[in-house]
Amino acid sequence: MIKNVIFDFGNVLVDWDPAYLFLPYFNGDKEKCRYFTDNVCNREWFTRMDRGEDMDQCVAELQAEYPQYADAVAMFRDRWFEMCNGEIPGMLEIIQDLKAKGVGVYGLTNWPAETFVEARRRFKTLASIDNYVVSSSVKLAKPEPEIFQLLLSKYNLKADECVFIDDRKDNVNAAIALGM
Repeated sequence: MIKNVIFDFGNVLVDWDPAYLFLPYFNGDKEKCRYFTDNVCNREWFTRMDRGEDMDQCVAELQAEYPQYADAVAMFRDRWFEMCNGEIPGMLEIIQDLKAKGVGVYGLTNWPAETFVEARRRFKTLASIDNYVVSSSVKLAKPEPEIFQLLLSKYNLKADECVFIDDRKDNVNAAIALGM
Protein backbone atom coordinates (compact mmCIF):
# COMPACT_ATOMS: atom_id res chain seq x y z
CA MET A 1 0.00 0.00 0.00
CA ILE A 2 1.28 3.48 -0.87
CA LYS A 3 1.78 5.62 2.25
CA ASN A 4 4.25 8.21 1.00
CA VAL A 5 4.82 10.43 -2.01
CA ILE A 6 8.33 11.68 -2.71
CA PHE A 7 8.61 14.70 -4.98
CA ASP A 8 11.54 15.97 -6.94
CA PHE A 9 11.55 19.78 -6.84
CA GLY A 10 12.87 21.07 -10.18
CA ASN A 11 10.31 20.65 -12.97
CA VAL A 12 7.94 18.87 -10.64
CA LEU A 13 7.20 21.62 -8.11
CA VAL A 14 9.14 24.53 -9.64
CA ASP A 15 9.42 25.24 -13.37
CA TRP A 16 13.22 25.38 -13.88
CA ASP A 17 15.00 25.70 -17.21
CA PRO A 18 18.35 27.39 -17.93
CA ALA A 19 16.88 28.62 -21.24
CA TYR A 20 14.68 31.07 -19.29
CA LEU A 21 17.88 32.90 -18.36
CA PHE A 22 20.13 32.23 -21.32
CA LEU A 23 17.79 32.54 -24.31
CA PRO A 24 17.41 36.31 -23.78
CA TYR A 25 21.18 36.57 -23.28
CA PHE A 26 21.65 35.02 -26.73
CA ASN A 27 19.03 37.41 -28.18
CA GLY A 28 16.50 34.64 -28.72
CA ASP A 29 18.89 32.53 -30.82
CA LYS A 30 17.80 29.04 -29.82
CA GLU A 31 20.77 27.33 -31.47
CA LYS A 32 23.33 29.46 -29.61
CA CYS A 33 21.44 28.96 -26.37
CA ARG A 34 21.22 25.20 -26.90
CA TYR A 35 24.93 25.01 -27.74
CA PHE A 36 25.75 26.90 -24.53
CA THR A 37 23.49 24.79 -22.29
CA ASP A 38 24.56 21.52 -23.93
CA ASN A 39 28.30 22.19 -24.06
CA VAL A 40 29.32 24.91 -21.60
CA CYS A 41 26.84 25.48 -18.78
CA ASN A 42 25.62 21.90 -19.05
CA ARG A 43 24.07 19.26 -16.78
CA GLU A 44 27.45 17.69 -15.98
CA TRP A 45 28.75 21.07 -14.79
CA PHE A 46 25.77 22.13 -12.68
CA THR A 47 25.49 18.64 -11.18
CA ARG A 48 28.80 19.39 -9.50
CA MET A 49 27.05 22.16 -7.54
CA ASP A 50 24.07 19.88 -6.94
CA ARG A 51 26.58 17.53 -5.28
CA GLY A 52 27.71 20.34 -3.00
CA GLU A 53 30.71 21.84 -4.78
CA ASP A 54 31.08 25.57 -4.19
CA MET A 55 29.21 27.59 -6.82
CA ASP A 56 31.80 30.39 -6.94
CA GLN A 57 34.58 27.89 -7.53
CA CYS A 58 32.64 26.07 -10.26
CA VAL A 59 31.82 29.37 -11.97
CA ALA A 60 35.46 30.53 -11.84
CA GLU A 61 36.70 27.24 -13.30
CA LEU A 62 34.18 27.33 -16.15
CA GLN A 63 34.94 30.97 -16.88
CA ALA A 64 38.65 30.10 -17.13
CA GLU A 65 37.83 27.23 -19.51
CA TYR A 66 35.43 29.32 -21.63
CA PRO A 67 36.50 32.98 -21.30
CA GLN A 68 34.31 33.92 -24.27
CA TYR A 69 31.29 32.95 -22.12
CA ALA A 70 32.52 34.41 -18.81
CA ASP A 71 29.58 36.83 -18.50
CA ALA A 72 27.00 34.16 -19.29
CA VAL A 73 28.57 31.70 -16.83
CA ALA A 74 28.48 34.36 -14.09
CA MET A 75 24.74 34.73 -14.74
CA PHE A 76 24.23 31.15 -13.57
CA ARG A 77 25.34 32.25 -10.11
CA ASP A 78 24.24 35.88 -10.06
CA ARG A 79 20.83 35.46 -11.68
CA TRP A 80 20.04 31.84 -10.78
CA PHE A 81 16.38 32.49 -9.96
CA GLU A 82 15.74 33.75 -13.48
CA MET A 83 15.99 30.09 -14.50
CA CYS A 84 12.82 29.52 -12.46
CA ASN A 85 9.49 30.38 -14.05
CA GLY A 86 7.41 30.00 -10.92
CA GLU A 87 5.70 27.06 -9.35
CA ILE A 88 4.06 24.28 -11.33
CA PRO A 89 0.34 25.12 -11.20
CA GLY A 90 -1.74 22.89 -8.95
CA MET A 91 1.16 21.22 -7.13
CA LEU A 92 0.69 23.08 -3.85
CA GLU A 93 -2.92 21.95 -3.75
CA ILE A 94 -1.89 18.36 -4.46
CA ILE A 95 0.64 18.45 -1.61
CA GLN A 96 -1.91 19.95 0.76
CA ASP A 97 -4.50 17.35 -0.25
CA LEU A 98 -2.06 14.48 0.28
CA LYS A 99 -1.12 15.80 3.72
CA ALA A 100 -4.80 16.24 4.66
CA LYS A 101 -5.38 12.59 3.77
CA GLY A 102 -2.50 11.46 5.99
CA VAL A 103 -0.12 10.60 3.16
CA GLY A 104 3.53 11.25 3.95
CA VAL A 105 4.95 13.93 1.67
CA TYR A 106 8.72 14.06 1.16
CA GLY A 107 11.20 15.71 -1.14
CA LEU A 108 14.34 14.46 -2.85
CA THR A 109 16.09 17.01 -5.01
CA ASN A 110 19.30 17.82 -6.77
CA TRP A 111 19.75 21.49 -5.84
CA PRO A 112 22.74 23.76 -5.19
CA ALA A 113 23.22 24.81 -1.58
CA GLU A 114 23.71 28.48 -2.42
CA THR A 115 20.15 28.87 -3.69
CA PHE A 116 18.12 26.40 -1.64
CA VAL A 117 17.26 28.52 1.41
CA GLU A 118 16.05 31.35 -0.83
CA ALA A 119 14.11 28.87 -2.99
CA ARG A 120 12.21 27.60 0.05
CA ARG A 121 11.40 31.20 0.93
CA ARG A 122 10.21 32.05 -2.59
CA PHE A 123 8.21 28.94 -3.45
CA LYS A 124 5.31 27.79 -1.26
CA THR A 125 5.44 24.31 -2.76
CA LEU A 126 9.00 23.83 -1.51
CA ALA A 127 8.22 25.31 1.88
CA SER A 128 5.27 22.92 2.22
CA ILE A 129 7.60 19.90 2.13
CA ASP A 130 8.65 19.32 5.73
CA ASN A 131 10.91 16.32 5.24
CA TYR A 132 13.42 16.22 2.42
CA VAL A 133 16.95 15.45 1.33
CA VAL A 134 18.83 18.03 -0.74
CA SER A 135 21.72 16.67 -2.78
CA SER A 136 24.16 19.48 -2.03
CA SER A 137 23.74 18.92 1.72
CA VAL A 138 24.64 15.24 1.52
CA LYS A 139 27.18 15.37 -1.34
CA LEU A 140 25.18 12.86 -3.39
CA ALA A 141 22.92 13.32 -6.42
CA LYS A 142 20.16 11.46 -8.14
CA PRO A 143 20.19 8.97 -9.78
CA GLU A 144 22.79 7.55 -7.36
CA PRO A 145 21.03 4.88 -5.30
CA GLU A 146 22.73 6.09 -2.12
CA ILE A 147 20.74 9.33 -2.04
CA PHE A 148 17.45 7.42 -2.30
CA GLN A 149 18.59 5.03 0.43
CA LEU A 150 19.55 7.99 2.61
CA LEU A 151 16.06 9.49 2.29
CA LEU A 152 14.45 6.14 3.09
CA SER A 153 16.62 5.53 6.16
CA LYS A 154 16.50 9.12 7.44
CA TYR A 155 12.69 9.08 7.56
CA ASN A 156 12.24 5.35 8.24
CA LEU A 157 10.38 4.77 4.97
CA LYS A 158 9.82 1.48 3.17
CA ALA A 159 10.50 1.70 -0.55
CA ASP A 160 7.46 -0.36 -1.51
CA GLU A 161 5.23 2.12 0.35
CA CYS A 162 6.55 5.09 -1.64
CA VAL A 163 5.80 6.69 -4.98
CA PHE A 164 8.56 8.83 -6.44
CA ILE A 165 7.73 11.64 -8.87
CA ASP A 166 10.50 13.14 -11.00
CA ASP A 167 10.83 14.68 -14.45
CA ARG A 168 13.87 12.59 -15.41
CA LYS A 169 13.54 8.97 -16.44
CA ASP A 170 16.97 7.98 -15.06
CA ASN A 171 15.93 9.18 -11.61
CA VAL A 172 12.59 7.36 -11.80
CA ASN A 173 14.36 4.18 -12.92
CA ALA A 174 16.73 4.43 -9.94
CA ALA A 175 13.75 4.69 -7.59
CA ILE A 176 12.06 1.71 -9.25
CA ALA A 177 15.25 -0.33 -8.91
CA LEU A 178 15.10 0.30 -5.15
CA GLY A 179 11.50 -0.91 -4.95
CA MET A 180 9.53 2.31 -5.14
